[in-house]
Amino acid sequence: MWELTFNTGIQTSKVAGRIVVVEHHRGDSEMTDSDRGTQRDRDSAKLQTEERNVTIHVAVSVCALPTLLAYLSSSWGVVAVRAAAFYMFTQQSLPACKPVLTPEWVIMTFLFIGFIFIPVGLVTLRASHSVVEIVERYDIGCVPEPFRIDKVSYIQDDSIPKNCSLSFKVPKYMKAPIYIYYQLDNYYQNHRRYVKSRSDKQLLHGQNQHGISSCQPVEVNNDRPIIPCGLIAWSLFNDTFTFIRNRAELKVNRKNIAWKSDREHKFGKNLSDQEDLIVWMRTSALPSFRKLYGRIEKDLNVDDVVVVYLMNNYNTYSFGGKKKLVLSTTSWFGGKNDFLGLAYVFIGSSSVTIAIVFTLLHLLSPRH
Repeated sequence: MWELTFNTGIQTSKVAGRIVVVEHHRGDSEMTDSDRGTQRDRDSAKLQTEERNVTIHVAVSVCALPTLLAYLSSSWGVVAVRAAAFYMFTQQSLPACKPVLTPEWVIMTFLFIGFIFIPVGLVTLRASHSVVEIVERYDIGCVPEPFRIDKVSYIQDDSIPKNCSLSFKVPKYMKAPIYIYYQLDNYYQNHRRYVKSRSDKQLLHGQNQHGISSCQPVEVNNDRPIIPCGLIAWSLFNDTFTFIRNRAELKVNRKNIAWKSDREHKFGKNLSDQEDLIVWMRTSALPSFRKLYGRIEKDLNVDDVVVVYLMNNYNTYSFGGKKKLVLSTTSWFGGKNDFLGLAYVFIGSSSVTIAIVFTLLHLLSPRH
């Protein structure tokens, strides 16, 4: 005999009737009229009982197995099985992995997190600290003394020369390539009107007077379309830098500073070579940002004196912005950024601390 039981978990009040399939492989000679009457009474009593679950109990022999399979393949059998599965799903009683959170298990989990995160954080911090970075602010120092009271008038007056120079000493050996960035502070490139003031179709296909209404308020001049149009393109950073070391100019490579996808898929042939514009058109989400200016492909030794001749053309004085020149090397981790390493160390240390506290609590007052 084979016995199959299906416990569906469906309340009797929500089901039209109880499905009970009982097939006994017995001969007619073994079942009397009295036995049949008793069996019917028992089945009626089971149908009237208020039980929580509907049970499909099948007792079959090998000979009755085809009959059982035929029932399950019938419409009533399919409905019963589907109803049982749907009820188990809605009541969240499907088979699932439910780990028991014992004190030992929780303590080991926190220790594991700590032992993984702390070394990763320390390695990340070491890589970040291996990056040599030089940051020089020049927006104030490049304004002559007589004009520092009114810097806006100075930067807007084209008759006043804007050339300036600054020098710095290399603190550590800087291996090529050395990346040159300009950094702007208090500059909100993420302003909604500023971000929308561009025409991607014009940047890709060139002169196109149709579809440049999004470039407002910089879209046309004398009824002719401006190329490229929009506030982003017409606020392009235009300071220039020349680097001198030991009276010899350090060449700055300004090729391949923009994303390859931008050059090939977002800007047409007329603009794909203007990589400074492509870099600028990728707006920043934060008010303080750096954008790549170029690369110096020569090593800088310790105590080398580098003189920078620059043109202070870009106006950040009208909105209280700051301008900085940044020279930086890179590591396998990228540029200098301690945040990720500190976050890993903090999470790992917190996990180890929690594990120690839980261990002490478990030893002093164990669970019974």
